[in-house]
Amino acid sequence: MAVAESIEHEATDRTPAVQFDFGAGTYRLSGESYPEDAANFYGPLTQGLRQAIENRVSDEVEFTVEMIYFNSSTAKALMNMFQILEDAAQSGVQVRINWCYHEDDETMEEFGEDFSEDFEHADYRMCPSS
Repeated sequence: MAVAESIEHEATDRTPAVQFDFGAGTYRLSGESYPEDAANFYGPLTQGLRQAIENRVSDEVEFTVEMIYFNSSTAKALMNMFQILEDAAQSGVQVRINWCYHEDDETMEEFGEDFSEDFEHADYRMCPSS
């Protein structure tokens, strides 16, 4: 099955902006995420990421998360994607994950730190902004 070139969605009041460029190996989620059907929203993103990794579309992957709010079903979707990235890093893909948050947002900072504990092989970076 061919890998899609990219997936892009504009942010809505319930879903984040998505820029997944499979060819370039760059992925970005930004905004708020509490979709009514998280599996429906994140399923194609997770599947596309998995296919791009399995097909070694890119030897380097950069995954950026810049959320200001997300619900528990989004956290589960992020965990699924992060597991794919960690497995890829373990198998030799250069993986960098950027967890971006406003320096005053302790909740997002804590989420980022919690997620970081699941990584041994990927380069996980906390990216505070003011």
